[in-house]
Amino acid sequence: MTEGTTSAAAEGADTLSRLEQEGEIAADYLEGLLDIADLDGDIDMDVEADRASVSIISDTGTRELQKLVGRDGEVLEALQELTRLAVHRETGDRSRLMLDVAGYRARKRAELSELGAKAAADVRNSGEPVKLNPMTPFERKVVHDAVKAAGLRSESEGEEPQRFVVVLPA
Repeated sequence: MTEGTTSAAAEGADTLSRLEQEGEIAADYLEGLLDIADLDGDIDMDVEADRASVSIISDTGTRELQKLVGRDGEVLEALQELTRLAVHRETGDRSRLMLDVAGYRARKRAELSELGAKAAADVRNSGEPVKLNPMTPFERKVVHDAVKAAGLRSESEGEEPQRFVVVLPA
């Protein structure tokens, strides 16, 4: 290996180690929260797309954990921010950690990918831009990725919380 390859591999290992540490800090924080809330759930940690990913899952069904998702994922978004703050407090670094509860984000990601692909197909057929409903940053990112995968481009417009995606012709 060359010196550049060696340093790139070391940097990748450092990044992976840092992200695993973020996941562990988040898992400890969330376990404490589950204890306080008297909710049953298991914590699953992973690293996906250069960010720590933590999921709360349950063997006994997801009904109990829905309290941590809330209406349209509002509680989940707040819980994710609190978890990121807990990680920041421990590491001093800003975290991009993603939190999922009871598979909510995974299901939402699949729905949004389908929405982005459908919007891209509509734009391809009509030649006209398509404006989608307002979305959270997570939701917009998933749609942007799906549109890009379909070979088109998209932009976000508007101000939070009314920011939305516009799918544009090629």
